[in-house]
Amino acid sequence: MISKKSLIALSLSPLALTLTSCGAAASVDSAEQTQAVVATAEAETVGPFTVTTHGEYNEPWAAAIEPGSGKVFVTEKSGALKFFDPATGTIGSVTGEPEVDYGGQGGFGDVAFAPDYETSKMIYLSWAEAGDGDTRGAVVGRGTLSCDTAESCAINDLTVIWRQGPKTSRRGHYGHRIRFSPDGEHLFVSSSDRQEMAPAQDNTNNIGTIVRLNLDGTPATGNPMADKGGATAEIWSYGHRNILGMDFDAEGRLWDVEHGPKGGDEFNLVKAGANYGWPVVSDGVHYNNDPIPDNDTRPDLAQSAITWTPVIAPGGMTFLSGDMFADWKGTALIAGLSSNALVHVKIDGEGATEAARYDFDARLRGVLEAPDGALWVIEDGEDGRLLRLTPAN
Repeated sequence: MISKKSLIALSLSPLALTLTSCGAAASVDSAEQTQAVVATAEAETVGPFTVTTHGEYNEPWAAAIEPGSGKVFVTEKSGALKFFDPATGTIGSVTGEPEVDYGGQGGFGDVAFAPDYETSKMIYLSWAEAGDGDTRGAVVGRGTLSCDTAESCAINDLTVIWRQGPKTSRRGHYGHRIRFSPDGEHLFVSSSDRQEMAPAQDNTNNIGTIVRLNLDGTPATGNPMADKGGATAEIWSYGHRNILGMDFDAEGRLWDVEHGPKGGDEFNLVKAGANYGWPVVSDGVHYNNDPIPDNDTRPDLAQSAITWTPVIAPGGMTFLSGDMFADWKGTALIAGLSSNALVHVKIDGEGATEAARYDFDARLRGVLEAPDGALWVIEDGEDGRLLRLTPAN
């Protein structure tokens, strides 16, 4: 894999150094705009991919492509939002981000552009929000994005539209992955179990669920338990552990990928009202090796399309629809953390199989497909790189 030392800066001003090496202490409310122009590293072949590097980011968590401009926006877990412009090689900064509760697995989460973004300029964000006392939980907010210069953008009127609850003292298993339905009418959010386990089977809260909302964050009409009101009305599916990847296939069906405990990572076809069993069943065991009944002991509960032991430790996932990797249309790619790989999954009806695994020798946090069919991948951790993948042949 490409060495990080091979990334050559074309413009290495003090401001550029500030941008590319900023840490958790960096202020996300500062009006100062920073930018750098970085060279694309010499291309290297990794499996079927030609890989080039486009900057380093501090604990990148998610990425999304701005419609129209093609800029790749990247969230950094400590609280910053940045973007890379492929047309110019510019790395720019964004002001107006939320104040995040940074620590453990918590901080800045997902970024997504509204289905009507080119007219509304609405951007959606998720993050860990502090609560009363030593508590925290995921939220989703939305605002409008304006980019006045090539190096800077600003989020205006950011407002929280959904909250995960109840907040807890734990610092893990937020989920907070954002996806819009293919028709652009609904917002789906993964709300993981916050390491509390039992609430995933308690539908009086929205922990351990996937919620289906209107674009303003209110519960959507037609949800399985809409008549119950409150948080219950938001729920689309439940019994989930820690969902970090979620996407719609070409048929408009929602799939997720989630962390099991010790073993038992899952790839699931998500159906309305279905119970995915956590913590009642799992194909893994507890971290202290206490057993958990296997999924197939409860055929009345939703069964996973794939389970992995050893785990792949999934990050983000995406279904492919473009022409650049034409033979892979309709298949999924999953970013693997501890597996250090892109995991390629093929779909067969309501089932799925792992088709291949491509080793990147680095923890991979996310993967997405650009309009031109190229793949963008973000690495995990400090100095995590933004990688562009095209076919090697």
